Amino acid sequence: MNIDMSSDGEGKVEDLREVLSAVSEMVPSLLRELRGVLYSKDAAESMADAVSTFYRKLVDAGIPREDAMEMTRGYMINLRDLVRGRGVTLGDRRSEKSEEK
Repeated sequence: MNIDMSSDGEGKVEDLREVLSAVSEMVPSLLRELRGVLYSKDAAESMADAVSTFYRKLVDAGIPREDAMEMTRGYMINLRDLVRGRGVTLGDRRSEKSEEK
């Protein structure tokens, strides 16, 4: 990293310090709020509604109950993995690199 310490560079360093300070104050509360959204009672109820609707629709469509249950387990696992971030990459290329090896 190249830091310019000229008079103009000092202002940039101070600006960067302010930005990093603001980010370090905001990130913990953002993470707590995100955890609350993902693991709240409302989120659990929504997921349960989605899973039960999925199962019910399969059975109503004539899928045998055992097959519908197996398909519903797969659906639930996929929902859980999405919530945990396994199904969605947000700029993290590590999982792609490990698959290429």
